[in-house]
Order: sequence, then C-alpha cells, then structure tokens
Amino acid sequence: RGRLLWLYSSLCFMCQSCILSPDHQGKLKYLLEPLAHADIVARRGENATLPCILRTRPSNYKVKWTKLQPQHAGQENIIMISNAHAFKRYGLLGPRASLPKAHTMDASLRLRGLELEDGGMYRCELVNGIEDENVVVTLRIEGVVFPYMSKNGRYRFTFREATEACARQDGALASYDQLYRAWTEGLDWCNAGWLLDGTVHYPIVNPRPACGGELLPGIRGYGPKDKNHDRFDAFCFTSQTSGSVSYVSGSFSFEQAGHACRRQGGELALVGHLYSAWRFQSYDRCDGGWLRDGSVRFPISSPREHCGGIPEAGVRSFGFPNEMTHLYGAYCYK
Repeated sequence: RGRLLWLYSSLCFMCQSCILSPDHQGKLKYLLEPLAHADIVARRGENATLPCILRTRPSNYKVKWTKLQPQHAGQENIIMISNAHAFKRYGLLGPRASLPKAHTMDASLRLRGLELEDGGMYRCELVNGIEDENVVVTLRIEGVVFPYMSKNGRYRFTFREATEACARQDGALASYDQLYRAWTEGLDWCNAGWLLDGTVHYPIVNPRPACGGELLPGIRGYGPKDKNHDRFDAFCFTSQTSGSVSYVSGSFSFEQAGHACRRQGGELALVGHLYSAWRFQSYDRCDGGWLRDGSVRFPISSPREHCGGIPEAGVRSFGFPNEMTHLYGAYCYK
C-alpha cells in the first residue's frame, strides 16, 4: 500500500511538471513565476519596468538580463549583470537600463525612453554557483502597422530596402506578432510585404478572388524569401510620437506644400507621423494632403460616405501623384 501511494505521488508530480513551460520544468526555487500571458505594454518614449522578483535570496548570486533575439539564433544580447552590491551595463540597451530595487527581493529591470526596436522577449536569469534558473518577460510596444510601397510601384523592395523605407517613414519593419495583432484589429491588405524576420506575409479579413481566392481569413504567407533578390512591399510599425500633426489648407504642389509647413514652423509629415496621429489622437480629416515621401493621404477615424466611401477607419491613400501638376493641402509635423 505504501509503495502504491509513493507511486501515485510520483506520477502526480511528473504530471504537474509536464504542464509547466519549457523554461520552468519543475518549480522555480529562487525566482517567482511571472503571471501567465501578462505582457508589459508601453508606448514609444515611455518607461517600462520588466518584473523579476526573487523568491529567496542566495548568499552569493548574480542576475543577468538579456534580450532574446529569435531571428539571430545563438546571439546573446546582454543588457545588465548585477548582484546584491553592484551592477554593470552592456550593449545598446545598457545606457537606458537601471534597477529600480523597490525592495530587497526586487531584481526587475527598468528601461527608459522606449524605442520601436525595444519590443520583444527579455530573460531574467539567476545564477547561484552551478544552479541556474530564469523567467521570460514580454515587452510589447503599443503601436500601429501600416503597409508601405515604393513610389516606383508595387513589389520593389529587397529586405534591406524595405527596412530602410520603414525607417524613413518613422517606423521599423513589423514583426509577425505585430502584423497578427493588426489583423485582429481589422487590417486587410492584398499586397505581400516583408516582416522583421525576413518572411513575407499579407493579412486578409475579407477573402476575395484577387487576394488568395476563397481561403479562410488570416495571415497569408510566402515564408522566408531571398533577402537580396526577392522584392515585395513592406509592413512597417510605428508608435506614438513626441510631436503633433496638423493640416494646412490650400492647393499646393509638392514643393509648395513643403514651404507651407515651414512657414508654420514645421515640416511635411512622414507616413508614420500620420498613422500615429490617427491611432493615438484619433486624428480625422477628410482632405487629401501631401506627405514628405511625395504621397497624398488623409486620416479617417469616423468613417462616412463622402470621405473615401469605406466603412472602416484608417488612413486613405491617393498614391504618389505628379508633384507639380496635382494640387492638395499639406500635413505638417511639428
């Protein structure tokens, strides 16, 4: 009977161990388990604290914070190493990192002035002699994904060119998770674009013959493509900005629109600026206006029939009109 009870207890323990995450096979001894699916969410420019709390404090230990980079397998991006008495910063994130130390068991990491590229997974690793355990925390930058194509036409960007195009529009190449979230929020786009991991996808909410036929709604994918030779559009990601977008009425050529913005003490807005204003300030304007890349767009937060005729909110585009003969207002950034 005693042997049967021992076997039953052992099986129960094994079953409980099996349902833990791969990083935490068996109960953590030194660190508290993070809350399941509890991402840390912040916007660009804000500060964020990534929690890591000690359950018990070994007499001689160190804590290492690392940003995980799945697209660079085997590459370790160390941010900070600390113990009970001192710490040392590393890498690009180090200068913006600190230890809040709210209490004696707090090993959390604080990042200030968040940037678009800061989103992702971070590992807090405690090392105590030959013992080693860790927890993983996800930081999500709240923002908006927008499709972007070259003024020379559809499918013109290599991976590097797509990366540079997003950066020029106050953005960064979107991750798959960011595109997926945008799709759940209604992003429907028929052109395929590069993502941060070098794969090519496009999000479909309303299936139609021209966009993959009658397949179910979802993220359609071409998988990894040749970064140097294959050409597609781009899906860019941006977040809130420190400035503001305003509209200047008029009938301007592209060059005249730039002058109009400078007279206002600003400059022509980037595409990312307009999307940020639409997303975070609910910017709504039914007038087409020039942007710095030579495109003409307008933001709609409250859809209505005479403003594009599309029932969903979004940023509408007139493409890249002739910069001398077509006349529009100007969207300025200050």
